[in-house]
Amino acid sequence: MRTSYVFAALLALLAAGWIVSGQLAEGDGLPSPTKPPADLAAIETMPAVRVTRLEAVRHVLEEVVRGRTEALRKVALKVETKGRVIELPVEQGAWVSKGDVIARLSPDGRPARLREAKALREQRRIEHEASQKLSKKGFRSDTQVAGSLASLEAAEAGVSLAEEDLGNTVLLAPFDGLIDDRIAEIGDFLEMGDRVAVIVNLDPILVVAQVSERSLAAVRVGQEGFARLVDGSTIEGTLRFISSVADPATRTFRVEMEAPNPGPTVADGMTAELHLPLREALVHRVSPAILSLRDTGEIGVKAVDDDGRVRFLPARIVDSDNDGVWLAGLPEKLLAITVGQDFVTEGQRVRAIDTRTLEPVPPDGTVDGDAQGGAQGDAS
Repeated sequence: MRTSYVFAALLALLAAGWIVSGQLAEGDGLPSPTKPPADLAAIETMPAVRVTRLEAVRHVLEEVVRGRTEALRKVALKVETKGRVIELPVEQGAWVSKGDVIARLSPDGRPARLREAKALREQRRIEHEASQKLSKKGFRSDTQVAGSLASLEAAEAGVSLAEEDLGNTVLLAPFDGLIDDRIAEIGDFLEMGDRVAVIVNLDPILVVAQVSERSLAAVRVGQEGFARLVDGSTIEGTLRFISSVADPATRTFRVEMEAPNPGPTVADGMTAELHLPLREALVHRVSPAILSLRDTGEIGVKAVDDDGRVRFLPARIVDSDNDGVWLAGLPEKLLAITVGQDFVTEGQRVRAIDTRTLEPVPPDGTVDGDAQGGAQGDAS
């Protein structure tokens, strides 16, 4: 028991001596070791971004609007007299030429009335000739001669009306086209103005759409364009009409493009996308992925200037296609950041790496190799 107490006291003395020796060492005046200075170069290492040189190219800007196809002519054929349908020589969907018979009505008593009118005309002609001869001998006054002439002209008018009424029993095609709908059937009794069939002329075909008032001044009658149909096919044509009155609901203007349609291959009422060239401009085509947005909502591109600093260049999207967007308002040549633009800020110094070669870009901002080809390839 006594031995353990002695051992514990000895350990306590040793611990106290070690603590005291450490405190004395701190006050002996010797300099304490210091940490090496921080590597400022390592702290300020510039971030790397991938870049590509873009050069402006000339591009035709287009007005692209949604529209539809429309038949050049679409007419409902109506009878101009009354009667029973006795013949329909064409079927629905058939192609007809101008002057072809579409329907025949029963003539009924019209031929007899025509013969009667002609006989009356002949009588009035003889009477008028006799009146003229008697007038020359002094046996007829001028008023009697004028009366006989009026009777003759009335008889001639009667013949014309009878001929027209008989002719109206035959309904003819007013132009080349397709019988889109045949409404009447054999045996139907039709009144004047009743519809018999609908005929459409699809060659040429029209593509109609509405253009904005902003683009109205840039389109003109006679300019060429094309339309992309819902099935992916395209038709080319010429603008033939531009409305001078805006739609009061949309403030847009109707335009019509006329295009050949042999066959016909394009039907009436198909959805179409009308492309109208407006003007040629110097623009850049880029991928939408490289676009940046300022806090103010301004769209643009981040680029590296000759000093190796980031610059935000505002731009306007003026066109788009399947390969990218077309930007206006940028310098003719620039070193655009394609990767890393979201992690750098304006004025920040960066290390520019060529997107194609992954090599550092020289300080002057040029890209080695075929700059034009690389820019277009990456931008697209």
